[in-house]
Amino acid sequence: MTELESVIGLEIHAELKTDTKIFCGCKNSFGAEPNSQICPVCMGLPGTLPRLNSKVCDFAVKMGHALNCEINRVSRMDRKNYFYPDLPKAYQISQADIPICGKGFLEIIVDGNVRRIGITRIHIEEDAGKLIHDDEYNGTLCDLNRCGVPLIEIVTEPDIRSSEEAHIFLENIRSILRYIGISDCKMQEGSIRCDVNVSMREKGAPLGTRCELKNVNSFSAAVRGIEYEIKRQTSLIENNEQIERETRRWDDKKGISTLMRNKENAQDYRFFPEPDLGAIVLSDERINSLKAEIPELPNKKVIRYITEYGLNYSEAFLIADAPDKAELFEQCIAKGECSPRSAANRIIGEITKYMNDTGKSIAETKLTASELSKLCCAAEKGIISSSSAKTVLTHLIINGGDVAEIIEKLGLEQNSDDDYLCRLADDVISANKKSADDFKNGKTNALGHLVGQAMKLSKGKADPQKIKDIISNKLKMEE
Repeated sequence: MTELESVIGLEIHAELKTDTKIFCGCKNSFGAEPNSQICPVCMGLPGTLPRLNSKVCDFAVKMGHALNCEINRVSRMDRKNYFYPDLPKAYQISQADIPICGKGFLEIIVDGNVRRIGITRIHIEEDAGKLIHDDEYNGTLCDLNRCGVPLIEIVTEPDIRSSEEAHIFLENIRSILRYIGISDCKMQEGSIRCDVNVSMREKGAPLGTRCELKNVNSFSAAVRGIEYEIKRQTSLIENNEQIERETRRWDDKKGISTLMRNKENAQDYRFFPEPDLGAIVLSDERINSLKAEIPELPNKKVIRYITEYGLNYSEAFLIADAPDKAELFEQCIAKGECSPRSAANRIIGEITKYMNDTGKSIAETKLTASELSKLCCAAEKGIISSSSAKTVLTHLIINGGDVAEIIEKLGLEQNSDDDYLCRLADDVISANKKSADDFKNGKTNALGHLVGQAMKLSKGKADPQKIKDIISNKLKMEE
């Protein structure tokens, strides 16, 4: 059998971070008391009329620019008709034929190579409510607070070829949404979620029959769902069974997908133009002004950090994913005092750990790019040891201050004097005969113990690399 390949497309729904909902003045907030953020418009009561929140259009256009999309000067809203308990109007206001953003693309890094993933469209729509199933209540509750929360839906071309690519793409989309400030992307609150389309084909053949996965509530679940569907569909092909066009529900706890509906009983949404809303008309001036607000995006930063500074993908993404880390990194490099690698290691390591442990942002600390640059430079020149550098960095984060003054105040400067280090090496070798003999007998790990004793005896002030070389050379001369 010819080798099979997977063909994957994504439909990503992101809640927009507006103050109010898409068609009314109700507050757009998460976690409020059930059914407390609603009005007759949200509830779809007879006689109510929607009014489009212009900020929603601005946010959608900004995402369109970020994904290199064609921005439609004129678009319209449509009614998507279906009945479900959390949709009191029995229709959703969305966009069908003429979305606000058309074709585009996003470039990502996969296995060191740039991959271009096509974007089919971005459209705006309202969210539905939420059904609540509680063990303490024998039934189903409905919270309509989420009704009318503004969404954008990002639909990709079937350009993704693996679960890894899908995960990297989703990570980049989340980073971009945060960078341009249009969504908080809190998956635990459901503010970003996706549907996954998977099909299999022989390489170079036309597209196969696709199956859609619903109820995918995290990026890791998307990966697991894709991998499950690839195995399931491959097994059907190998057994000469036909793959049916289906919508399937992903059960992440069980790690399986189950049938929701097939093509024959798929819903007919009966789209038609929304009669209560006029066309959305965007001027060139408005479109261009929104484009001017787009900063350098994280996917571009990742590519630049890899090509210019020699970071790997994981390192580059960890820095670029957070605007405050990226800003600190670039300001530090701009000083020209330390290597990009040194700055990157401090940000990825101790600084990120402090932020994760405390929940603080870099702006909430006393750390500055100028002092971080000086610290990295001092460590590179061997003025202080790596352990001492961590001590100084902690002091800078919590208290601020000047690197040179902190090193002097805490007595952390390394001693690189050759005469001192030679005497220190002699003392350590003399006091640790067994480790010295072990090293001479081929047990190279013994050298680490001797260096550790030298650092302890010098109270951490000996240059660790120099003392290691001196001890090693002395022992080799004694053999």
